[in-house]
Amino acid sequence: MQESGQPRGRLVLRTLAMPADTNPTGDIFGGWIMSQMDIAGGILARESTCSRVVTVAVDSFKFIKPVHVGDVVCCYGEVVRIGTTSLRINLEVWVKPALDHSGQPSGECQVTTAAFTYVAVDSEGQKKKINRDCHC
Repeated sequence: MQESGQPRGRLVLRTLAMPADTNPTGDIFGGWIMSQMDIAGGILARESTCSRVVTVAVDSFKFIKPVHVGDVVCCYGEVVRIGTTSLRINLEVWVKPALDHSGQPSGECQVTTAAFTYVAVDSEGQKKKINRDCHC
């Protein structure tokens, strides 16, 4: 997982950081960022397996910079491993700040990175084999 340059993977989810998502110091709450990443990862996992998936692990979660109200939050994802019943997805969050301190638009920067593991499950919630020929 990288921490500079360009986003790795494809854009899966975009949303706007709102005042209701702040912590007591006025930054966007880390748990909100984590939930956006899990939503993005779940979308990518479902598209990659053509089945229901559940989150089973989150590894190496790293917050790099704070997110502020008004930032456009962009979640990028990349499938890095597909096993028999699980897959691992690297996720990055990049933001497009509303304005920099001079009042001018500024460039996109990476704020978070993590690795999520999802498991394909059947209608009963039991692990199931991933269909590698899936084209959803």
